[in-house]
Amino acid sequence: MFTGIVQALGTISKLDRRGEDIRLTVKAGQLDMSDVALGDSISTNGVCLTVVEFGADYYCADVSAETIRYTGFAHYGNGSSVNLEKAMRPTDRFGGHIVSGHVDGMGTISAINRHTDYVEIWVRAPAELARYIAHKGSITVDGVSLTVNEVNGAEFMLWIIPHTLQETVIGTYQKGTQVNLEVDVVARYLERLMLGDQAAEPKAGNIDMAFLAENGFLRK
Repeated sequence: MFTGIVQALGTISKLDRRGEDIRLTVKAGQLDMSDVALGDSISTNGVCLTVVEFGADYYCADVSAETIRYTGFAHYGNGSSVNLEKAMRPTDRFGGHIVSGHVDGMGTISAINRHTDYVEIWVRAPAELARYIAHKGSITVDGVSLTVNEVNGAEFMLWIIPHTLQETVIGTYQKGTQVNLEVDVVARYLERLMLGDQAAEPKAGNIDMAFLAENGFLRK
């Protein structure tokens, strides 16, 4: 479990193909590796990866074919920068929100507008994730916990302060950049709870307007 508060910028130094999978080597940058052990989890651009080898300034992790298919790892290469965060401890400050490190889909940067004190970034999410994204709600973008400042259909807007631009990969974004998205876990559980007894049925459907009307959540 993570908080979405990036601790360091790392760099991918090696991608070793192993069939359809990858053994990934990441230079850890300023990340404190002194308390890292085999089997620990490190969020790498928002993807929870398990440490299978490490040293004073690096770690290795295996990335499955499915993870490659559904995250930005399909586009990363040697030299790519990645946001890093070690799994949180019970005594840590909870500065962001609950982040599982399980990416829900890929978004695309659709616009970047620069202002004096911040940068306004618009992201287009996959249509199936739009219902989980709410004004003033939380979302994780490449492992960074952020607040949604505006929503327009499947697009949402973020205000990024200079510190975040400097300390994360967000400072490298351009129009068209693809990013890892993880929606707020509370929204996912709430949707499942609203299905009630239907959740036990095989291939229980997603909540839509018809479901809400049928179950009394909408006024006629």
